[in-house]
Amino acid sequence: MKARRDGTTVVLGKDGHALYDQSGYGRKTDEGLTLSPEEALYLVLKNKITVAGESFESLISEFSSRPGFMRRFLVYRDMRERGYVILPGPQDFRVFRRGERPGTGRTNFLIRVLSERDLITFRDLAGEVESAVHMRKQFVLAAVDDEDELTYYDVKTDLLKETGPAPEIPKVTAIRAGNSVITQDTEAFPDSLWFGTKLDTAHLMLSPMETLYLLDTGCLTLAGDENGEVIRNDIPKEDAEWKEKSQVYRYLRSQGHVPRTAYKFGHHFRVYSGEKKHSELLVHALPPNASLPMSVISRSVRLAHSVRKKMLFACAEQNGIEFVEFARIKL
Repeated sequence: MKARRDGTTVVLGKDGHALYDQSGYGRKTDEGLTLSPEEALYLVLKNKITVAGESFESLISEFSSRPGFMRRFLVYRDMRERGYVILPGPQDFRVFRRGERPGTGRTNFLIRVLSERDLITFRDLAGEVESAVHMRKQFVLAAVDDEDELTYYDVKTDLLKETGPAPEIPKVTAIRAGNSVITQDTEAFPDSLWFGTKLDTAHLMLSPMETLYLLDTGCLTLAGDENGEVIRNDIPKEDAEWKEKSQVYRYLRSQGHVPRTAYKFGHHFRVYSGEKKHSELLVHALPPNASLPMSVISRSVRLAHSVRKKMLFACAEQNGIEFVEFARIKL
């Protein structure tokens, strides 16, 4: 089929309608079929159409001068090669269920394309994910690395499900040991509560996050610092991330989850649900409006997958905790 360029698009005559009807290419008009640059370049590459006065090389040279075009084209080509019908959408693309096309099916994925160095602003990303959910679509990030390889991520913002009410904790007294505290009330913390680290049978050391949580819930009294004001002022001096970590820790405990340090995994918390013996989640606490490079997120997701855990980033917003989950997927 022969086509012509019309600015940023490529236009076919009415004979192009067959491409739409059979394979879901382009947008039908009374005059013919209008193709996006990604669609046109793919069809030229596959020798399905020719464009007057243009070659594949001239078209790719022209189109690739636009920011992000090559990344979008690589994702478009990959989806087509996998048998999906893919069209420009509210993010970068909308993708139909395999075997379906416009007029006979509905879109299943919304895809946002980005590079390995792009910054992810979690608040903005959460908004896009929630918008996709309202449209009953799955939100997918397609990351293109410097060697033009593609990795797809399923992104969700579901709040953690409550595993049960937070267990009651009796009041205990303790003494300070740096920014941790030590209590002799070891019987107040049975193994099921999973607080602290035993020094011996008579002494239990509580971490700074545990200490702040127990102070906030009124369950802990410190000798010489009854209201905990001194230790509350001292903990931030050693931990610049204490505020968001403390908010996330408190929320997880309130939902019946047990957060423990995930230092060996490079994150803030490994999280146990209910009475399970193995942690299911890695959670990293972030301040409001936080951003991270996609490369950092990729490393975190790969590590979490290797130890059979889900990877969640928790943004401590004023109106609550916004959890964003990333998982590698094969489409």
